Amino acid sequence: MIKKFIDRLLGKGAKAKAEATPAVPVVPVVPLGTRVEVAVEQHRIDPTLLDDNAVRVVKTLKDAGYEAYVVGGAVRDLLVSLRPKDFDVATNATPEQVKSLFRRAFIIGRRFRLVHVVFGRGREHEVIEVSTFRAYLDAAAADQVAGNEKTSKHDIAEKKHVVDASGRVLRDNVWGPQIEDAARRDFTINAMYYDPTTQVVVDYHGGLADVRAKLLRMIGDPETRYREDPVRIIRAVRFAAKLGFEIEPATRKPIKKMSALLANVPISRLFDEMVKLLQTGHALRSIDELKKQGLDRGIFPVLDAVLALDKPHPAREKFVRLALENTDTRVADGRAVVPSFMLACMLWHDVLDRWTALREGGEAPFPALQQAVDAVFEARIGDISGRGKLGGDMREIWLMQPRFERRTVNSAKALVEQARFRAGYDFLRLRADVGEVAPELADWWEDFHLGDDDEREALLLDVKNQQPPRGRRVPGAAAAAGHAAETADDDDAPPPVALAGDAPARKKRRRRRKPAGAAAPAAE
Repeated sequence: MIKKFIDRLLGKGAKAKAEATPAVPVVPVVPLGTRVEVAVEQHRIDPTLLDDNAVRVVKTLKDAGYEAYVVGGAVRDLLVSLRPKDFDVATNATPEQVKSLFRRAFIIGRRFRLVHVVFGRGREHEVIEVSTFRAYLDAAAADQVAGNEKTSKHDIAEKKHVVDASGRVLRDNVWGPQIEDAARRDFTINAMYYDPTTQVVVDYHGGLADVRAKLLRMIGDPETRYREDPVRIIRAVRFAAKLGFEIEPATRKPIKKMSALLANVPISRLFDEMVKLLQTGHALRSIDELKKQGLDRGIFPVLDAVLALDKPHPAREKFVRLALENTDTRVADGRAVVPSFMLACMLWHDVLDRWTALREGGEAPFPALQQAVDAVFEARIGDISGRGKLGGDMREIWLMQPRFERRTVNSAKALVEQARFRAGYDFLRLRADVGEVAPELADWWEDFHLGDDDEREALLLDVKNQQPPRGRRVPGAAAAAGHAAETADDDDAPPPVALAGDAPARKKRRRRRKPAGAAAPAAE
């Protein structure tokens, strides 16, 4: 179900995957490079930035007689004095040999067999990913299938090195020496190995020089490497945005041409890359880099909706930009971010525009919002109507918004106790910051959420005192108002919502029910 959700979210379908891709050309062999060992006096990596568990994995492997290094993006980040988010280890031990050395280790993956070594439990657990050095084999040396991972599942099940008709690698489980493992990596800055026990960096392709020059360079022929894995196109954008590096001209030249190959990439991988672009602390720079490389349209349909220049939407642009800025700030502060919140921000104005239109057509506010959410899910996601965790969280954030308008004892307390309250409140805060709702409403909920019982009671009393006095009920109107009064008795039923600039909705008086057998009240 979630996979179908992501499928529609990214606009991936059978038609897109059926598009013809260029045949695999005869390609040059990737250069293996020359091993250069760089001492600590030259690379100046700060050992305090290392992860204790990653160092423990390296030492355990080396004590068992194997080679082992911190590898890839972690080394790149260490060289620019950043604390890596993840630490990967590469070794000449096979997955089975790695697994045998650790109490909690699990072999995962089909395309690439890896070992996850787990430390700790619960939310505090950490995973160190360990890969075995792989041989570099070009497309001509691999088994080729006509389909993809799904349609050719049985054909590739027992094979170790397989490519599809476009040259994309479907299986890569042929072990080899470190020099070939370095050659099969994508960019020079990601092909370095660091031994924390000797503090030596092993560099085969001039990665250290490119780090210092702030240059992103592909190892080997760029077009060939993009064919092997089209996701490298998105990775180039992400690394350039994250590190502030320039993409080397030969590496940049085929990007636009080869972007059509992204239609063949599994949905889950493409979705993961979109999330990394938006939620790893450099979302605004990533979008600017997508535009710079001509990839801002036609790759991620959710971004197409936000960046559709032929349909200007100032309110949406302001809201999404603020959401991206806040996400970058949260990442920088070490606070958690979740995909559902960002996706809810991106599609909110689709919901809001439909909600407003339905309300103006006479629909009650909350049913109108439910219909608007359903319509957006149907248009963007399809017949699953938002089921699954991502869609469920997005729906809850949206449907929580009118409930913030109801500030009564029962409804306010129930709302702050909901699991998704913080996400819903953060969304309300964004709406207030762009002038969509009154800032005082967001301030009130923050005070209520953080206040003790006495402070909450005072806040509720203040709201009650600000309400206009209720008018006298006209007796003859009681029957006609019966259904509306019953709805008003339900604290969980969201009230009419006034958007910025709307006239405030008239409050309905609560109808008191008589106990069975009670006498009728005296006439006034």
